[in-house]
Amino acid sequence: MSSDLQHIPGPTRRVRLLDVVALNEDLLDDGLLCGHVGTVVEDLGGGVFEVEFSDDQGRCYALAAVPATSLMALHHRPVQTI
Repeated sequence: MSSDLQHIPGPTRRVRLLDVVALNEDLLDDGLLCGHVGTVVEDLGGGVFEVEFSDDQGRCYALAAVPATSLMALHHRPVQTI
């Protein structure tokens, strides 16, 4: 498996660098709640990704190391299933 891919539980695909993702649980220590949307900017290894959370103006308001199990990859177009 490529180092930039980690399995996300459920029916979603694997998360990759530069994917838009949403939190599926609160990360209160980072001031983030379930549903916050960010972009994967780094694979830290061990199933952990650095995710940048930005406002509507593109200003970063949080940068957090997030386990893959706390992320859901978002899709903006239809996904083919097998």
